[in-house]
Amino acid sequence: MKECKVLKNIRHRNIMRVLTVCSSEDLNRKEFKALVYEYMPNGSLDKWLKKGNEPYGVGLSFLQRLNITIDVASALDYLHTQTEKIIVHCDLKPSNVLLDANMVAHVTDFGITKFLSTDDDETLTTAIQGSIGYIAPECGMGSKLSTLWDVYSYGILVLEIFTGKSPTDNDCCNEEITFHQYVEASYPYGIMRIVDPFLLQQDADGLRQRKIYDTLVAIMRIGLNCSMDSPNRRIQMKDVIRQLSDIRDAI
Repeated sequence: MKECKVLKNIRHRNIMRVLTVCSSEDLNRKEFKALVYEYMPNGSLDKWLKKGNEPYGVGLSFLQRLNITIDVASALDYLHTQTEKIIVHCDLKPSNVLLDANMVAHVTDFGITKFLSTDDDETLTTAIQGSIGYIAPECGMGSKLSTLWDVYSYGILVLEIFTGKSPTDNDCCNEEITFHQYVEASYPYGIMRIVDPFLLQQDADGLRQRKIYDTLVAIMRIGLNCSMDSPNRRIQMKDVIRQLSDIRDAI
């Protein structure tokens, strides 16, 4: 199983840990294999971001969202720079981020993950890797496999976490405007009009209105920088972690 191969030697607090692998037979006596993961009592990030679908009937606080973005960035930085072979997740999205009892984020679902060596010349001319709305524009266009694909998906994820909107929502995205363009059109002065209203209702963990605005502008800038159409304009995850950590320390 590819996912088991990927996770076998991975040890990181923000990546789902496989407890064991088991095999059995279904009712038709066909063999199947299964991965057994740690239990994540708070479910997927996707469920928390969908209005009215939060596991406990409340939304994520400002600080929880910021911590989740840092957790996911830490996981990607580990995959991109600290493993024996560079690992490109290829399908980062809210449903592939699970939350434990302490609301710590864990990246999961490595089913279409790819390994990248430093001299890799692999190109994908037709096969598109990932999910609609989160796929880097260059995927499937003959571009070389790159960690920058994950960076793009991460940028979209950040924008989604703080706007509460999905890149597939018809009310903000269509054939003529991408999710990145939707956010960029309101940046920076109109950012409060598109932010998740729940954050403003909760006063963003006690932050003053001006502080909320300044902090959101900084976070959205990171999301926009990660989701640039041109791969060369995207920032590395180590820089994302540093910038987001500085934002959190200033709160």
